[in-house]
Amino acid sequence: MYLNKVMLYGNLTRDPELRALPSGMNVVNFSVATNRVFRDRDGKKQEQTEFHNVVVFGRQADTVNQYLKKGSAVFVEGRMQTRSWEGKDGEKKYRTEVVAERVQFGPRAGGGGGGARKQADEPATDESSGGAGIDYPKDDINPEDIPF
Repeated sequence: MYLNKVMLYGNLTRDPELRALPSGMNVVNFSVATNRVFRDRDGKKQEQTEFHNVVVFGRQADTVNQYLKKGSAVFVEGRMQTRSWEGKDGEKKYRTEVVAERVQFGPRAGGGGGGARKQADEPATDESSGGAGIDYPKDDINPEDIPF
């Protein structure tokens, strides 16, 4: 049995580029930078950056194009694939890329994941929940009062 599995967590180095295949399916390309920190033989801290080309197909490509931009954190799972073509000069060219099977968005810059988060000690107001806030009792709940 053989295994071709890639897992990357990094930041986009450029905005995603959306294109459509002749079949009508959407495809998006972007690049992810990953960092590796290590100590060299002298004990000095070194940092090495790798750049990975990523390709996403279908509905997931639309979502990536809509929500991700340069600098966004992303977790990509997929497989490595090398494709070849003949360049304009007649020379054979190669490109190794990750064909994504799953793309998960990382935390957004500025600390907000899906909106601003409140501090734990800050009381909830009806304004922040659109007037449909939950009115929790101020007294402790007795577990014996719960009907199930």
